[in-house]
Amino acid sequence: MSSRPAPAGTQPDPAPRKGRTSGMDRALQILDILTERHGPMTAYELAKVAGAPPSTVYKLVDELVERAMLTRTVDDRVWLGPRLMRYGLAYRARMSAFNEAERAMFALNERVREMVQVCARDEGMMQVVAMAEGSAGPFRVTSDVGTRVPLNWAASGRLLVGHLGDAKRIAVFRDCVRPSSTGLAETDPEKLAAISRRDFLDGLSVQIDTSEDQVACIAAPIRDFDGTCQLTMSVVMPKHRVQDKFELVAREVRAAARDVERALGLHQG
Repeated sequence: MSSRPAPAGTQPDPAPRKGRTSGMDRALQILDILTERHGPMTAYELAKVAGAPPSTVYKLVDELVERAMLTRTVDDRVWLGPRLMRYGLAYRARMSAFNEAERAMFALNERVREMVQVCARDEGMMQVVAMAEGSAGPFRVTSDVGTRVPLNWAASGRLLVGHLGDAKRIAVFRDCVRPSSTGLAETDPEKLAAISRRDFLDGLSVQIDTSEDQVACIAAPIRDFDGTCQLTMSVVMPKHRVQDKFELVAREVRAAARDVERALGLHQG
């Protein structure tokens, strides 16, 4: 093996940064897994889910606990730490659109007396970011704040990509489509792209039974200054109440979304 020095005027290749990048990626993977599982886990469980060497995960977990990114429970499991809460609160405080949407959500909830959710896009998933329970009668759904479902399952999911160009919408759906548990969610990327654009332009999207049996969702887009749909306002209700309340709910959810846009300065009057 040659030990010849590098020629004059050249520099040896810098040391690869693979370790640092890998460490960062693993740390983010740990945080993502905990967020998706909605509960504390042991370092060994995290390693199994991540497909990472347990020794690597144990070391990262210890470092994240030391920095308050994670917190350790009495049974030696770990959960998201107080430092992350501070980051989240600071981020949320600056999201004027979210604050206005949350205010409008509670007002809409009082008017229609059904469950209301504010949703956002997380890559190929739709995520519930705020929710107000309904008061019209007994009704249970599996979704809650933090719930994520594929974009093609949800009325809100279709709206959240409705502002994109044709090719981009098709590409997004091609990457994220999944069959729903009811088997009723559309999975054809081109059909989804067309529905998404149509609903976005109409300002209303409706789904019934696609993500959950006997559950309907009526959603409206909340648009930014550049026309991007960053959030949606949606009413989630039992399928059997849709016929009697559709006109009311459709009108009110559109009005709530427009109220948010007006508060952000997108409309006059």
